[in-house]
Amino acid sequence: MKTWTKTLLIFALLLGAATLFYFKIYLPKISYETASAKIGSLHVSVFGIGNVDARDIYPITAQSGGKLSSILTDEGKWVKKGDLLATIDPVDLPSLLDETRASRQKAQFESVASKNELKTLQSQKEMIELTFKRYEKLYAQKYISKAEYDKADTDLKGINAQIAGNLAHNSASEMEIQKASSSLEGLQTKLSRLKIVAPVDGYVLSKDAQVAQNILPTQSIVTIVDPKTVWVKTFVDEKISSKIALGQNAKITLRSQPNKEFDAKVVRISALSDATTQEREVAVAFTNLPIPFYIHEQAEVKIETEILNNVTLLDESLIVYINKESGVWIVKDSKAHFLKLIILAHSNKKVACKEEIKSQILVPDATKKPLVEGMRIHL
Repeated sequence: MKTWTKTLLIFALLLGAATLFYFKIYLPKISYETASAKIGSLHVSVFGIGNVDARDIYPITAQSGGKLSSILTDEGKWVKKGDLLATIDPVDLPSLLDETRASRQKAQFESVASKNELKTLQSQKEMIELTFKRYEKLYAQKYISKAEYDKADTDLKGINAQIAGNLAHNSASEMEIQKASSSLEGLQTKLSRLKIVAPVDGYVLSKDAQVAQNILPTQSIVTIVDPKTVWVKTFVDEKISSKIALGQNAKITLRSQPNKEFDAKVVRISALSDATTQEREVAVAFTNLPIPFYIHEQAEVKIETEILNNVTLLDESLIVYINKESGVWIVKDSKAHFLKLIILAHSNKKVACKEEIKSQILVPDATKKPLVEGMRIHL
């Protein structure tokens, strides 16, 4: 092969390789996608992770210890205020109650009989007093003997003694009635304490004891939550917690329902921060409680803290940082230029800034040649 032919062939190969490198490697490295900024409104949200909880959770205990004879509810059941939840074996209390009732009734009968007897004695006393007064006059006038007068006096004293004894017996009967009534009331109170009822309308979270188990007065039998007080306790970084206020709208996403958002509101902000995590506890209550709900279920919370109107909106992915300054790369005369921005807020993968951006914005791409000021680019 002649020399000039070899030279021409080598030149063609080099030209082909250079063309291939330019179009397949160099040009893709400096070719960028672009995006545009928009003017609009940004709903600024604070994000937090927490758990479903409640303000009012009631461990239901008995006032008296004993053996559980029944539990009339179970986990996941709804109960109404006053519903019977469990009972404790009364042992001999019903028998004592019957005996006390009988004792009180006996005392009441004796009291009635004593009062009737008193009426009879008082009637007899009236007759005896009349006789005594007449004999007293006759004795003074010497018409009767002293023996007859003494008998009338003795009869009057005797009837007075019987009346005094009757009154004492009647007082004793009344005291016996009061004593029996007090005992009866005490026994009934003890019996009532052996019936455990729901203090509020609620949802049974757990059954903490079993039938035939001996329990102490402080031991929980079931645990009930008041559904009106169910909320999510979420934890928010101190840096952004100052924007949160009571009554702000929020969205809750439960781990068991990741594709659904529940409307909510901020109902409590803790006055204390966690010194270790530097987070503040915020309680967010459901507008409409999901049924069923699960205490301690993990949840994500977005709290809407403000709305920025008439701002420039960008995708968060377009923002770059150079020497700790935020901005975007824009296209001007087919060259890249870094535009500094004042970021007002981040929310939902969007960024709001003050500056109006009319130029096309370069989309950062780690697979391409790094952008530098004045670099020629292709779109």
